[in-house]
Amino acid sequence: MKTFVRRTIAVSLGVGIAFAAATGYAQEKKVRINLASAFPTSLTLIGEAPVKYAKMIERASGGTLELRVNEPGALVPALQAIQATGQGSVDAAWSNGGFFASTDSAFNMFASVPFGPGMGEYLAWMHHGGGLQLAREMFAKHGVHNIPCAIIPPEASGWFRKEIKTAADLKGLKMRFFGLGAKVMEKLGVATQLLAPGDIFQALQLGTIDATEFSLPAMDQKFAFYQVAKFYYFPGWHQQATILDLYVNKKKWDALSEPHKAIMEQACGNLTRDVIAEGEASQFKAMREMADKHAVQIKRWSPDIMAAYEKAWNEVVVEESAKNAQFKKVYDSYAAFRKDYAIWRDYGYLK
Repeated sequence: MKTFVRRTIAVSLGVGIAFAAATGYAQEKKVRINLASAFPTSLTLIGEAPVKYAKMIERASGGTLELRVNEPGALVPALQAIQATGQGSVDAAWSNGGFFASTDSAFNMFASVPFGPGMGEYLAWMHHGGGLQLAREMFAKHGVHNIPCAIIPPEASGWFRKEIKTAADLKGLKMRFFGLGAKVMEKLGVATQLLAPGDIFQALQLGTIDATEFSLPAMDQKFAFYQVAKFYYFPGWHQQATILDLYVNKKKWDALSEPHKAIMEQACGNLTRDVIAEGEASQFKAMREMADKHAVQIKRWSPDIMAAYEKAWNEVVVEESAKNAQFKKVYDSYAAFRKDYAIWRDYGYLK
C-alpha cells in the first residue's frame, strides 16, 4: 500500500511538473527573432553555430522562441549586420565586435587581441574582469545588447603565395586581415583590407589580394584557399582566441520576458562549451588533409618575424590609446586583468 501511495505521489508530481512547464510555455507569447549572420551557415563551427543555437532556444522554450537564421547578404551585407541590428533593420546578428570596429576601434577588444590570452583567460576577463560590462556600455549606445555566445581557439595567421623568410618579405603585399592585427601588418608595410568571408577566395584568386588570413584550419579548408596559396603560417599571434556574440536590438531585448532572456543567455553558455570542444577537436584533421592532399606547406613564423609583429603591436597600443580614449579605457582594463592573472598563468600551466 505504501509503495502504491509513493508511486501515485511520484506520478502526480511528475504530471504536475509537466503541466506547470506546459502552462508556463502557454503563458509565453511566441517571439520570432530575425537574425542576420555574418557567416554562411555551411561554414564549419562559426557558421553552423547560430543554427544550433536556434534549435537550443526553441527546445528550451517549448517553441515559444523562434530564431530565423539568414545567410550573409540575404537581409544586409555581412559586415553591416551589427549596424543593422542597432538600427532595427533586423532583430539580431551573429558576428563579432571586430566587424563593428569602424564605429570605434575599441570594439576590436571584445573580439580578439594580438598577442592576447587563450580562451580561458579571455573569458575570465570578459565575465569576471569587467570586459563584458564595458562591452555592454558601448553597444548599448548603438542600440544593441550583446551576449558572448562562442569562443574559438587560435587561428592560423595567413595564406601566402610565397614563403616569408623575413619581415621585409611582407612589405608591399595586399592582404585581407582582421581587427587589430591589420594595424600591425600595416606597420610592416602590408596594405590590408577587411573582406567578408564569402568574398575572400575570389579576391585571392583574381589577385585583388596577394595573401589572406581568415580563421581556423577547419574553416579555411572549406574556403579552399590552398588552391591559390600554398604557404600556411602559424601561430595566430593576432587571434589566440576569438569571441563571437549574439547581438540583439536593444528594444527587442528589453521587450522579451525574463524567462526568454534567461533561455537565450543560458543557451549561449551551452553553445560556447560546444564550440570550444569542437574547435579543439577538428583542427588536426584539416591540417593533415591539406598538407597530404593539397601540398600545403605548414609553416611556423621565425622568432625574428614574431618579434617584429610584437614590436609593431606594442606601437599600435600606444598609438590607439593616444587617439581614442575609449580604446585606452578598455585596453587598460584588459591589461590590468592580464597583469593580475599572470601569476596564475605562469605557475598554474605547463609551458
